[in-house]
Amino acid sequence: MSTEAPDRPGVTVVEFDHNSPTHSADLVASYRRLRATAPIAWTPAQGGFWVLSDYPSVFDAARDEGTFSSARSEHGGTGLNNVIPKAPTRLHIPVELDPPLHRSYRQLLNPLTSPAAVARLAPMVEGWTTWFVDQVVEQGACDFSSVIGVPAVVTLDWLGLDVADWRRYSRALHSVLADTPGSEAHTRSVQVDIPWMEGRIMEAIVARRAEPRDDVISHLLDQEVDGEPITDDGVYSLVELLISGGVGTTASLVSQTLVHLQRDRAQRRELIEQPELLERAVEEFLRAFSPTQALARTVVQDVDFHGAPLRVGDRVLLAWSSANRDPAQFDDADEVRIDRWPNRHTAFGMGVHRCAGAHLGRAMARSLIGQVLERMPDYEIDLDAVETYVHQGVNAGFQRIPATFTPGPRRGSDVAGM
Repeated sequence: MSTEAPDRPGVTVVEFDHNSPTHSADLVASYRRLRATAPIAWTPAQGGFWVLSDYPSVFDAARDEGTFSSARSEHGGTGLNNVIPKAPTRLHIPVELDPPLHRSYRQLLNPLTSPAAVARLAPMVEGWTTWFVDQVVEQGACDFSSVIGVPAVVTLDWLGLDVADWRRYSRALHSVLADTPGSEAHTRSVQVDIPWMEGRIMEAIVARRAEPRDDVISHLLDQEVDGEPITDDGVYSLVELLISGGVGTTASLVSQTLVHLQRDRAQRRELIEQPELLERAVEEFLRAFSPTQALARTVVQDVDFHGAPLRVGDRVLLAWSSANRDPAQFDDADEVRIDRWPNRHTAFGMGVHRCAGAHLGRAMARSLIGQVLERMPDYEIDLDAVETYVHQGVNAGFQRIPATFTPGPRRGSDVAGM
């Protein structure tokens, strides 16, 4: 797509780049300005794309797979279709598939991530949360960005991969999206860590083909897609998708929540005194601190969409986080109200591509936030020393969160592999 504004009536051009330092400095204000200027606008950044920032346009686009495609194409470069600019990763199944093939793969994941299945994982989630908190609770100081490794470890344990490698998996998948292309960290991710991760996953797939275990990889290898045995590449894509979700989104949510509760002591005290409020509060934290800020689609048919002239090949960014703060949809949209209900946020996406791991993400967030509030209730974060992700266009959050607290006792969680 040309960086020149489309020569079409009804096009509003804005200066907006979700990967820029200006945007990352204040995500909420950046999207607020965009909604006020034009909820559907075209920006010349990153080769040119449309950005949808209000709730109605994001809601409608997410549910219209016939117009807004998730499949890979030549439009907008090569690589992962769901981000702008595209990232150099292998095909992500099923998020880069359109119906009906998407449905064939999604049906393999749904039983693994249903509420009942997640309930059976509760002891594992709680055990790993306890283990991580145990590593720091006696010291009275920690970097919360290390404690929030829980989602990565839970995901690897559940899949049947080596939990001791969680930091490298996290670094690989985070850096490819959050670090500046050409930087040392991004180059290492693309050239070293991603190939290493691919090798480890494929080694596990080959091993489970030969000797199945009671884990998710073995389960997936036993499945069929449209009547045919699933391929190793298909299993790889599903596994990588589950890891990327476990590594990034829940950690992002928890880090933003802990920083928020540093600033809002009254709300922290309310959750400590009434832990039963946490379940509904997590939904509000998801709305206010959307872990996945925005994802992309490609237009596959000409359409006049909410007054904007979209054409085949146009790239479109669906800003979940902006839709979640649309004042036309949510009263006091910029306030964090832990009793907000109903709460039809878009944090997990909408439509057929709604996040398969939503129930597991919620469970991990509740466990981790709950134990921090219970076992480190007086934590103090040095807000002057926190460091945000370099790029927050896809995942928002903090990579360094130094904190102090009154030391407490270990609980001695019994977990293996660490």
